[in-house]
Amino acid sequence: MNKKSLLLVIITILIFWSACKKPDQKDPNPAENTDEQVTVFAVSTTTAVQGEIKDYLELNGDISARATVDTYADTAGKLKNIYVKVGDTVRKDQIIADVDPSRPGMTFASSPVKASISGTVTEVPLQIGSVITPNLPIARISKMDELQVVIYVAERFISKLSIGLPAVIKSEAFPDISFEGKIREISPVVDKVSRTIEVKLSLIDSTNKLKSGMFAKVKLITEEKEGIVKVPSEVLITRFGESYVFVIKNSPLDSKTDVAEKRSVVSGLRIDNQLEILNGLEEGEVVVIRGQTLLEDDSPVKVVSTVAPLESSDTVE
Repeated sequence: MNKKSLLLVIITILIFWSACKKPDQKDPNPAENTDEQVTVFAVSTTTAVQGEIKDYLELNGDISARATVDTYADTAGKLKNIYVKVGDTVRKDQIIADVDPSRPGMTFASSPVKASISGTVTEVPLQIGSVITPNLPIARISKMDELQVVIYVAERFISKLSIGLPAVIKSEAFPDISFEGKIREISPVVDKVSRTIEVKLSLIDSTNKLKSGMFAKVKLITEEKEGIVKVPSEVLITRFGESYVFVIKNSPLDSKTDVAEKRSVVSGLRIDNQLEILNGLEEGEVVVIRGQTLLEDDSPVKVVSTVAPLESSDTVE
């Protein structure tokens, strides 16, 4: 075989080998085969729910008897007898003391002092032998079965107040018990110094544990909304004046991963950890609650955990 024929055979073999090579076979040289890497973000999700939300003002106040009356003598003289002490229960017109109106050279019969109302004696400021006048109180009587809470509300919140608004009341003495109340009276004037208005709440205490003079923590419910869509407040992202959340959707390209859709929303009340969504989100939609800071619209994600949705009811405690 001459050189020309040998060269022809070699060329034929190379052509045959090239034709038999698989079209999808990759060149082992990694410099010539760069596959694009897709980043999948790990996120935690929760579900939007439909329910109620309550707005409230958090205030401090004092518990006092709803009715407190000072009892006076009808005449001047010396306090001869006192028949009651602090804590005693009295009835209206019960004699609680005697006053001797006698003067030098003149002797008069004792004048009885009668309770003005039925209730509990909360103060006896005088002692036997004290010289008294008709304008000096001998005892203070309170209706302890009818308690109230007195609070002072800042001027800027006056528009939210109305008779009958409910309140949740707690005492440091009984931190695990919540008591009910509602607005009974709103002062017609604003204090010029403190810029606050006095509000009195009726107090329901079926346990009879609360006492006049106790400190009270009050949550005054000023607004209640029902049938709204709400989510935990952490899902909301606000940047450059835009408010949005990321909603989980099925990926159209890969069934094993999802995508996070950027969704502009309009938010409403934000109370504690609850956020009202006025527009942009529906009940039952799954939203990202953790891991959303690096996401962009349609970013591929993998849900690694879920957070229990909010309760549909809103209990203020």
